[in-house]
Amino acid sequence: MDLDGEDDAPDAPDAPKSLCILALDDEEFAAEIATMTPWVDQILLRTYGRELTAGRPWCTRWPEHDEAVVRIHSAWLAWQSLTDLEAGATGPSVWQRDHLEPLLGHLRSPDGPFAACTTSPDRPNHRVLAHPEFTDATALPSAA
Repeated sequence: MDLDGEDDAPDAPDAPKSLCILALDDEEFAAEIATMTPWVDQILLRTYGRELTAGRPWCTRWPEHDEAVVRIHSAWLAWQSLTDLEAGATGPSVWQRDHLEPLLGHLRSPDGPFAACTTSPDRPNHRVLAHPEFTDATALPSAA
């Protein structure tokens, strides 16, 4: 839309309405996870994974953790953009600083989404943490 309020581009019926993976329907969501998984395994984990410990967990069932999916997907989208030749020579460094480091810091922290998943192959455990209760509707202001 331009400054006059006119829409210069024709509506594209197949154009995504959002880049956020949570906005995709079930089929698109599954396809996006399948497309992203080799990047997770071969780039993210192989290069930046480091040793697993109780203080730095990782869950091989990460697609079942909504927070992890959203964060990893966002970093993956940024990686595609910032490692493209058009991003210039600093693109990969910007990606590491602005996307990778916060991603790993959140995902692998002791209180992150994988906190309830054990890292020991002798005692495998996988548990998706519960989300907080939703907003109490009685706390919302009412129109007078």
